[in-house]
Amino acid sequence: MWYVLTGIPGLEDFHVWIAIPICSMFIVAVVGNIFLIFLIVSERNLHEPMYLFLSMLAVADVLLSTTTAPKILAIFWFNSRNISFGSCVTQMFFIHFIFAVESAILLAMAFDRYVAICYPLRYTTILTTSVIGKIGIAAVVRGFTVCFPLIFLVYRLTYCGKNIISHSYCEHMGIARLACDNIKVNIVYGLTLALLVIGLDMVFISTSYSLILCTVFKIPSWSARFKALNTCGSHFCVILLFYSPALFSFLAHRFGGKAIPHHVHILVANLYVVVPPMLNPIIYGVKTKQIQERVVLLFSTLSTSC
Repeated sequence: MWYVLTGIPGLEDFHVWIAIPICSMFIVAVVGNIFLIFLIVSERNLHEPMYLFLSMLAVADVLLSTTTAPKILAIFWFNSRNISFGSCVTQMFFIHFIFAVESAILLAMAFDRYVAICYPLRYTTILTTSVIGKIGIAAVVRGFTVCFPLIFLVYRLTYCGKNIISHSYCEHMGIARLACDNIKVNIVYGLTLALLVIGLDMVFISTSYSLILCTVFKIPSWSARFKALNTCGSHFCVILLFYSPALFSFLAHRFGGKAIPHHVHILVANLYVVVPPMLNPIIYGVKTKQIQERVVLLFSTLSTSC
C-alpha cells in the first residue's frame, strides 16, 4: 500500500518558497549539532555531566531532523508525495521515539541543574559517568518501550482505500485515521502516551526548577543568585523551544476546533522538526562560556595551522 503526503494543505502554491527556510534550518541544525557533538567528545574539559547530556540532546536533534526534513523537502521541491506503508510506519515510530527520548534527556538535564545548585558539593559523586550512561540508556529504553506498541496499533487496523495523509510526514493518528476500523484504542493510547511520558516529564522538570528557585532565593548575595540562575538559562530556553510547539499542537487538535486553520497545525509541525534542533546548539553556544572558549580555541588553532 502506498500513501500520499499532501505537504501543507492550502499552501501548495508556496511549497517551493517554504522549503527554502526549512532547508536552511535543516542544514544549520545538522551541522551545528554534529559540530557540538565533535566539540564535546574531543575536548576533555567538556566531559562534564551537563555537556554529556547536551551531546545526547544533539544526537537526538540530528536524528529528528534527518528523519523528517529530507522527505518534507522532497514533497515541497520535487512533488515526491508517495510513501510506502512500511516506510510511513517506520518514520512514525522514529518521530515519536526520538520525541520521547528528547523529553527524557531534558528531564535529566533539569535533574543535573538541580543537583549542581542544590547539592554542589556532592555533584561529582552523584552524577558520575556511570550514572550518566545509565540515564541515557534508560531514556532510550523508555522511549522504545512506550513507542513500539504504536507499530502494532496501526498494523492491526484494516485499511479500505483511503491513502491521503494531510501532512508532510507520518505520525500515529494521521495513519490511524485512514483505517475503516474503530480507532478508539489508538486515540486512548496516544493520549495516555502524551500524558504519562511528556506530561510527567514536564511535571518533574517543573518540580526541579521550583526546588532550584527555592534554593537560589535563599542565597544572600544577588551576584551569586544571578550566577546560579544563569547556569539554568540555556536549559530553560531549550525546554520552552521543545515543549511549546508540542503543547500548541496537542491543545489545538483537541480544543482548537475550526478556530485554528489546518495548515497552521501542519506548518507548526514542520517548523518543529527543524527550529529547535537548529537553535539548541546556538543557545548553548551563546550562553555557555566554556563552549564559547572551546570554539574560539578550536578556530584559532585551525587558522594557525593553515
